[in-house]
Amino acid sequence: MYLIDYEHPVRVHFIGIGGISMSGLAEILLDRGFEVSGSDRAPSEITGILEEKGIKVFYGQKASNISDDIKLVVYTAAIHEDNEEFAEAKRRGIPILKRAELLGQIMGNYEVSVAVAGTHGKTTTTSMVTDILMAADLDPTVSVGGMLREIGGNIRIGRSGYFVTEACEYTNSFLSFKPTANIILNIEEDHLDFFKDIEDIRSSFRRFAGLLPKEGILVINSDIDRYKEITDGLECNVLTVSPSEGADAGYTATDVSFDGSGCASFTVIRSAEAAGICGLEEGAAGRYELKVPGGHNIGNALAAIALAEFLGIDSDKIASGFLAFRGTDRRFQIKGKLGEATVIDDYAHHPTEIRATLSTAANYPHERIICVFQPHTYSRTKAFFDEFVDALKGADIIVLAPIYAARETDTLGISSDMISEALKKIGKESYSFSTFSEIEEFLRKKSCKGDLLITMGAGDIVKVGEDLIGT
Repeated sequence: MYLIDYEHPVRVHFIGIGGISMSGLAEILLDRGFEVSGSDRAPSEITGILEEKGIKVFYGQKASNISDDIKLVVYTAAIHEDNEEFAEAKRRGIPILKRAELLGQIMGNYEVSVAVAGTHGKTTTTSMVTDILMAADLDPTVSVGGMLREIGGNIRIGRSGYFVTEACEYTNSFLSFKPTANIILNIEEDHLDFFKDIEDIRSSFRRFAGLLPKEGILVINSDIDRYKEITDGLECNVLTVSPSEGADAGYTATDVSFDGSGCASFTVIRSAEAAGICGLEEGAAGRYELKVPGGHNIGNALAAIALAEFLGIDSDKIASGFLAFRGTDRRFQIKGKLGEATVIDDYAHHPTEIRATLSTAANYPHERIICVFQPHTYSRTKAFFDEFVDALKGADIIVLAPIYAARETDTLGISSDMISEALKKIGKESYSFSTFSEIEEFLRKKSCKGDLLITMGAGDIVKVGEDLIGT
């Protein structure tokens, strides 16, 4: 495998440079003196930022974009061998790395490399950890899967030995990483177009945990089913967390309360075992206030606290980090107003995430919750059809957009209309439309004072809310 050398920068070309992770890696290499170019299907806000920083971006992925002065080509899982640039690089004998392989190599250049994994909550927890490290003046380099306001985007380039990134399990990409600290927030069925079943997914997370060195740290949610199968036999340090009342874990929350916007405050309890690992005292470990809504964020925060304490960060710096964190784009993000209705956007695309988002909405001031959901991929929609119906019933009115196909071409005989009909059968008010313009017209007529209008999904459904508020 080709190995990048920070001491000898070369020209690197990214196929799909406009992706949220790829763009961040491109910026890191640019900062290290590498000559960077890339390609994407069409201009975007991200590619515009890259061009402003001096990166050459080609629009349209053509063989002519590949030249002999390119010494390394990086590509994403969405790129196949019949891609013109990929095929040309291979024909010329230019070394090729997957995005995750490059990210793993970059991580190896840092003393502390933190990888945040889990079926849900990766972006939020990565952002929490980032704000805590920044509050502690540790100047981290960060690659996050969303736009974080405190760092002005999805990438932060620091000058210290700290690196923080999300770690996605899809295609086992996180197994290419070189972490010294891992967080595992949860393990559930997802990406079943790649994994065989939940046991296959659990096996992948076990291998991810096994990447850690002896002096490293694994922070894991003890609410994960049979979590000890993930941790047993590991040589690294292990800290457990749980947001569940009375749980047997290293870090738990008690005296939980919520403000008028659904943001939690809680007291952390540190066990004797966790205290020993972190060199601290057993018992109450401080009270923390979050500025992002949702009870599910307590678990994310506990993971960030456990990691921070292992790294020797004081509680006042942790508290400051939480106060600074006001959320990332597309995570219960308040977008604006449609008349007297509040428009919110959220990335939720798995049944568990939908339940969490609608639970957050239930604790937010409202008259009705109108959920505009765009299913993401045919395979996920088919695999979790009943779960989607059960999760979506938490809204008062459900509006379905067409399924966002992403990388898939086979519909598998599934459609958004089928979800809408299933919701109607259980007595829910549900509608399905074939275009965004139809959805927008319906919502302009339907929404009333006090409504929470939530656009939800991992595709481009965000455009609906933005059109409605005129951005």
